[in-house]
Amino acid sequence: MPKQPRASKRTGSSTSRSSSPRRLGGTANPVPSPRRAGGPTNKTHTSTRQRVWTARQARRRRRVTAGIVVIVVGVGTSLFLSLGSGPSSANANREVLPPPVAAGQADIQSAALVVANRSGIKGVVAYDTTGWPTTSHNGPADRALGHRHVAGPVRYWVTPPVGGDHNALWANCGVYAEPIPAERAVHDLEHGAVWITYRPSLAHAEVAALRAFVDRQRVIAGTGSRYVDLTPFPGMSSNIAISSWGFQLKVTSPDDPRLQRFVDTFRTSPRYTPEYGGECTGGAGTPIAS
Repeated sequence: MPKQPRASKRTGSSTSRSSSPRRLGGTANPVPSPRRAGGPTNKTHTSTRQRVWTARQARRRRRVTAGIVVIVVGVGTSLFLSLGSGPSSANANREVLPPPVAAGQADIQSAALVVANRSGIKGVVAYDTTGWPTTSHNGPADRALGHRHVAGPVRYWVTPPVGGDHNALWANCGVYAEPIPAERAVHDLEHGAVWITYRPSLAHAEVAALRAFVDRQRVIAGTGSRYVDLTPFPGMSSNIAISSWGFQLKVTSPDDPRLQRFVDTFRTSPRYTPEYGGECTGGAGTPIAS
């Protein structure tokens, strides 16, 4: 067992030995100065290290903040492009528009005759379709919408068109980010499609809502198609219109519940479709979504 140190013996004082300076030759050894020769105090040295550390942390925070800003801007740009309705959209890069019809003298359609709306949907405008479909007798036969196949351009009375003479090659039904030839879209109507059109200046959010509406429609069994076209259309008098052969509804919002009622009533309907069972695929064009 190691020996315990002896307690120091002091005479005339109760102060511990360690509290008194050692003496050599009658002179006390000086207490070491906290300041080094030619150098800063410990306090000054610590303060300098603190400033350096603080500066490094500030630079690190600035770099992290800049990185977050770059990421946020990049993600925001990607979302904007993915939701955009113009050709800059990533999806629009896959779009192939149906080709325009042959140039030539325009086939000018006569004035379409408005008849009583018996669809039960408020705001629908109905036109004379007597004889086409063959079961239709809603007006005089000589005022009904035409349905001939023509090779050249057609100038329609109604904007957007609701029927009339049209091109022999239809457009493949679906969503397009750019306008498509009306002569091909009208052929889609003859086959039972509905055509949703909107002003090219419509807000991106509303265009996205219309695309979501199309996505919610069921695919017609055995066809691979929803029988819905969605395209911008220049020169419209309303924000949005939905058309079928001989019928049209104009609305201001993609949330209007009448849009769904229109689809349910007129799309591929044995009563309202002139060529019921006609194809909505196998034509021209590649839509963004079908």
